[in-house]
Amino acid sequence: MTKRHEDVFDAVLSGVPLRPEDKPSKDRGGARFLKRGNAISDRLSGEHEEKTLHWVDPARCRMWDRHNRDYSLLTAENCGDLIEGIRAQGRQEFPAIVRRIDEADADYEVICGARRHFAVTWLQGQGYSQFKYLIEVRDLTNEEAFRLADIENREREDISDYERAVDYASAVKLYYGGQQKAMAERLEVSAVWLSRYLELARLPSEIVAAFPSKRDLRELHARTLKPLLKEADSKMRVMGKAKEIAAQQALARAGKAQFVDAQKVVAALKLVASPPKQKLSSAKEYSARSGQSISVHRKGRALQVTIPANMKRPEVEAALQKMMDGEF
Repeated sequence: MTKRHEDVFDAVLSGVPLRPEDKPSKDRGGARFLKRGNAISDRLSGEHEEKTLHWVDPARCRMWDRHNRDYSLLTAENCGDLIEGIRAQGRQEFPAIVRRIDEADADYEVICGARRHFAVTWLQGQGYSQFKYLIEVRDLTNEEAFRLADIENREREDISDYERAVDYASAVKLYYGGQQKAMAERLEVSAVWLSRYLELARLPSEIVAAFPSKRDLRELHARTLKPLLKEADSKMRVMGKAKEIAAQQALARAGKAQFVDAQKVVAALKLVASPPKQKLSSAKEYSARSGQSISVHRKGRALQVTIPANMKRPEVEAALQKMMDGEF
């Protein structure tokens, strides 16, 4: 291939980057044309997709108000692994997903990447001004944004069951017309699995407040507590106990008491829902002349009298008279 032909190919293919696996060859013209031609083919066939990433000031990004993570629960402690990773690498490795917005105090809305946003913001606050927030801008509808955030965070242990449940409860109304089945199909999960999280989101606020933190409230807890709230009497006792525990948890957050852990909270609520039955004292027998007798148990401040079905009235009266004449 002549130098002139090489220059022509270079001009035509200048906008197509070589792939990482493309290495220089002695056949400078033909090899370069073939490899860049393959890159064009990949792009046209959809097998190769380029993404433009941006380094931005995290202060110009705000959380999407439908973000499935409660940003207020993020701390330097529960984001410590990410903070240390960014500091060690010298930068954020994986981009957050954002949408463009046109607001006075923000240019982007964060769909996925709340922890990364917190970590970079925290590092900047500690004097590491060189760190920027790595983002990928996408054009997404709200329903698409919800599904994208759910896919990214569904298997993550650092987002709590309750945060996920509240997100699902809101989404089923906003995007799926209240149809749980339609939402389950769209998320590719079972209807039973989704229903369990929606039940968690329906727990009364008094129950939620009884836990040390929303992050301690699990889907399994909802399954345990739901039956305790069905009957009015049981629900009244459970709610009363929950308020009592919530008051102690509030003091603990203020540093004035010890937290009640989640396991003990559930145990305490189960106990008041079904208080242990009072044991009957040993029975006393009062017999009539026929030899038949009635038995009497003390149950608290009451007496429980058991009379044989075939015992005749005079015999019953005689036995009862003995009971009243004696001491029980």
